[in-house]
Amino acid sequence: MKRFSLTLTVLCLIVGAFGLAPVAAQDAVDITIRCKASPPEEDWRCNNFAEVEEQVEAALGIQINLNLVQDNIDWGDYKNEFVLSSEAGTPVDIILSGHEDIGAWAAAGIIMPLSQEMIDAHPEFADLVPNLWESVMYDGQIYGIPQDAEARPIFYSKLLLRDLGWSEEEIESLPDRVTSGEFTFEDMMDTAEQAVEEGVVEEGNGFWHRNGNGPDFLYYYYGMGGEVENEEGKMVFDQAAALRVYELFDELVERGITRSDMIGLDGNTIINPAIASAEEVLFNAGGTWNWPNWAINYIADRGGNDYLVENMGLTLIPAMDTGEAITLTHPLVYMISSQSENPDVALALIAAVTTPEANNRHAIDSFHLGILQSQLESEDYLNNPQISGAHYMLDHTTALPNNPNWGSWSEAYYTGIQAVENQDLEPEAALETVVQQLQNELGDNVVIQ
Repeated sequence: MKRFSLTLTVLCLIVGAFGLAPVAAQDAVDITIRCKASPPEEDWRCNNFAEVEEQVEAALGIQINLNLVQDNIDWGDYKNEFVLSSEAGTPVDIILSGHEDIGAWAAAGIIMPLSQEMIDAHPEFADLVPNLWESVMYDGQIYGIPQDAEARPIFYSKLLLRDLGWSEEEIESLPDRVTSGEFTFEDMMDTAEQAVEEGVVEEGNGFWHRNGNGPDFLYYYYGMGGEVENEEGKMVFDQAAALRVYELFDELVERGITRSDMIGLDGNTIINPAIASAEEVLFNAGGTWNWPNWAINYIADRGGNDYLVENMGLTLIPAMDTGEAITLTHPLVYMISSQSENPDVALALIAAVTTPEANNRHAIDSFHLGILQSQLESEDYLNNPQISGAHYMLDHTTALPNNPNWGSWSEAYYTGIQAVENQDLEPEAALETVVQQLQNELGDNVVIQ
């Protein structure tokens, strides 16, 4: 096993940057790490720390009493747990959460900034995919280290495209044609409508998307040219871009491409089984992590991963108004509590799991994209063509803003999507409702344009 190395000189620099005295040799240090993970494919989020504990102990000359707390509770409960424990003065040392939490948590002072000197002291961090650093920035400072990356692509059924008469060359070239802009979102909608009209899929099964609010809905707004945050750090709501999004979701239902009750459908009993079969839904907007979930939990009796490789593909989100194919990456990141008594040890542990060996364990098992540039040179990573083949999507990615007001903006924007798709409001009326909600909740913190 590759050993993690850290000289005493570098250690002194790190703890000096924190304003702390170095941990004495043989001292016992308590470190608690909190992770949310879907078992078993995401268990390496916390379990990786157990793999490197001894090497970090040897490098620092200390004993670490490592306490890993990992489960799969609701995200809202999980995040509230950290906020409440921070307010009570009993937070964990390291918390894993979505990068968008940095905005609120940094502003509240419950996570600590990581200086450039601290980052530079760990050579592992220099290997991060460069554009992932933007996802951990707030107010000009770094507040976390990415644990994983993913893409939110369009999954397409090769099986159903064959039923539509597509040749194998047309099917296999689809990702390249999407990337180049040759095959657009409108083309995807036309293909989905054709599949419905020819009886290849049932009405409403041409294109599916997530069944509740989440980051995925933002790439439609980006695809229509929308801006989310300005240089002054205020949220921005582009009415023209948002209206185009609401018109799009109205059109999806009107043309029989998407179900009007898509939002709220049960994922375990309806959505995942239908998509994993590759027999019922032509196009689906999902996340790369869906792949192992489908293979393990829904089609294992059909061959699992081998069945998906034969019958399903994935591609970027086809170009909309901007003319560029995109995706959205939502890195989960390790953040250090501002109340941690041993942030130097916490950061050393994070560095130790920020290696190709450690990240491959998570990426390959959970179908997440690697966070490190050198993973594209890793045999284990390259031996999984579905993951390594999707790594290019990080060159086309967008992300959520790290802004304390993101939650309110997101909820309002999503309200419009839900109202239009459920056929409760016309796009223009939905837009008016959303603008009013944003003005009421955010006031001067949002620019309506």
